[in-house]
Amino acid sequence: QVQLVESGGGLVQAGDSLRLSCAASGRTFSRFGMGWFRQAPGKEREFVASISGSGDLTNYADSVKGRFTIARDNAKNTAYLQMDSLRPADTAVYYCAASSMITTGTRAQSWYEYWGQGTQVTVSS
Repeated sequence: QVQLVESGGGLVQAGDSLRLSCAASGRTFSRFGMGWFRQAPGKEREFVASISGSGDLTNYADSVKGRFTIARDNAKNTAYLQMDSLRPADTAVYYCAASSMITTGTRAQSWYEYWGQGTQVTVSS
């Protein structure tokens, strides 16, 4: 079993930055591919970014490429999502997720067995 706890969300203005953290506990963190997803009001949850267990492979949604950076520190059992140049369209609840089956990380939500509770990010114009 893996427990994931997100933190770092908040209310910011357009153009600002935020860094989300996802603290994991329970099992060997480096064996899990990690992903960040988000869900805006009235919309389905969507992929944001993923990272492999070793941290050497990353993947981003086109909407955040060049603005967001996913990273992980396996010694701290923590994944991060650095979000720069935030836009009102980035407003959503952000979730981190862990996959033991796809250790390279994946865009597909169905491969992630463990999910955090989410953290709200609100970007005002």
